[in-house]
Amino acid sequence: MKVLVVYDSVHGNTEHIARSIASGVSGGAAAVRVNAANDRELDGVDLLVIGSPTHGGRPTEAIQSFVSAIPREVARKLSVAAFDTRLATKLVKVFGFAAGRMAETLQQNGSTLRCPPEGFVVKGRGGPLAEGETQRAEAWARATLKA
Repeated sequence: MKVLVVYDSVHGNTEHIARSIASGVSGGAAAVRVNAANDRELDGVDLLVIGSPTHGGRPTEAIQSFVSAIPREVARKLSVAAFDTRLATKLVKVFGFAAGRMAETLQQNGSTLRCPPEGFVVKGRGGPLAEGETQRAEAWARATLKA
């Protein structure tokens, strides 16, 4: 199975999760920062995983642009999953999270959502990741492949 993880990262936390997800895929997966990704890389992809930090309840502009730019005919062939990094405070919950918004956009473009969106917790705005989150990301990747 060909898996591509496209992510954006501001403080490095989302990158750590993206790389953990890629390493959790049996046979390996590519993890590519969004500014280095293009829709040609989606050819033959069985599962596209999109990740972003949550900023004001939304994914980064770079991820939003990438997801919106996936041609509809390509999007319809994709099985997708979305994740974000987030703070676990009550105030953040008011604004929502990036993963759900990315998943919704991908589905509206015709992609098939493989599993519910997932969030990985950071301890502070700049991190670090909460204990055990990279291991949880690897486990999430394995479970997503089985879904």
